[in-house]
Amino acid sequence: MEQLHNEIKSLIINVLNLEDITPEDIDTEAPLFGEGLGLDSIDALELGLAIKNQFGIVLSAESDDTKKMFYSIKTLADFIVSQQQGA
Repeated sequence: MEQLHNEIKSLIINVLNLEDITPEDIDTEAPLFGEGLGLDSIDALELGLAIKNQFGIVLSAESDDTKKMFYSIKTLADFIVSQQQGA
């Protein structure tokens, strides 16, 4: 699972052009939005598209589950694993 966490961190850094951040700088359990990494709704859209492309997972912007899934790297990884196992 740690490999997936690092893959997601690298994806976030690359997709959102976070030049001064390394995967080690991102806390796996910290919030991605607000007080954590500080991402916003535009970042969420870009990240959602990147996750769809990289992992083949379709996300619904209106779903409360999607909002919960984007809470942290850990919740995002758990969701990706659950979707891949259910496919």
